Amino acid sequence: MSHLDALPPWAAITVAVLVLLGALCAFVGSLGLLRLKNFYQRVHAPTLGTTLGTFFMLAGSITCFSVQHGRPIFYEILIGVFLTLTTPITLMLLVRAALYRDREEGSTDVPQASPHE
Repeated sequence: MSHLDALPPWAAITVAVLVLLGALCAFVGSLGLLRLKNFYQRVHAPTLGTTLGTFFMLAGSITCFSVQHGRPIFYEILIGVFLTLTTPITLMLLVRAALYRDREEGSTDVPQASPHE
């Protein structure tokens, strides 16, 4: 017997919907990674899709464990906070590194550096 068998039907349906929404968002982000043409376009889709997908997964997990324990469980929100803080920083670092590399190689596909950069 699984601990999920103890969930009431309304909670099980809510958790299932949230987890499926999270999986769908992550899948859409992955499709964007495959379909978009260059690095600068590709970097956004998985970042946004994975972040939103993770938030739905966390909402499902918080709902599941809050119902099981009979009290609000919020410590998983730390995962969302760390994800929210680290994802944009990683995105900016990757894009800056790619811009620097492309400018050094003389690519005409990227804008030239402004005088105050």
